[in-house]
Order: sequence, then C-alpha cells, then structure tokens
Amino acid sequence: MEQVNALAIRNRLGEILDRLSATGEPILVSKGRKLRAVLVTPEDFEKRFLDYKVKEDKKRLLDQMHALRKKKKGSSDSISILRQLRGYVE
Repeated sequence: MEQVNALAIRNRLGEILDRLSATGEPILVSKGRKLRAVLVTPEDFEKRFLDYKVKEDKKRLLDQMHALRKKKKGSSDSISILRQLRGYVE
C-alpha cells in the first residue's frame, strides 16, 4: 500500500487520485507521522461500508415517511417512496 502525507495530497491531489483509480489499491494518508485517513475507490467503499450506506438510506427514507405523515407541501408522495425502496429509478 502506498502512503502519502497530507502536504502531497494538497499539492498533487489529481495525480494521487489518478494513481488510486489506476491501481485500485488504498492509499494511506499521514499527517505528522500519524496515519489519519485512507483513500479508497468508490467501489471499495461500497463493498466495505455497505452497512453505513444502508443506514443513511434508511434514515433518509424514514425522514421522508415522517414528512408524509405531517403532509408538508412539496414532499414526496408515498408512491415515489415505494419506488425508491424497490430500486426503481424516477
């Protein structure tokens, strides 16, 4: 795994992102000799953090459902929420 410091990220972000997408290997980001973050591809993020994404989606849909109960203007209707839950694209 490659390791870069925060200054290199700031100065050469485009180049580092190109390397990330070309190799697909995570890149460790350090600051002050301490590991602070890891850059991963969107595909790796979806595979490894799917639970986090599902939790966010669940919260968003529950918020929409609560808004429907309050019958606020401009909120989505129940059919569009069901379509989102089933994975249909609108």
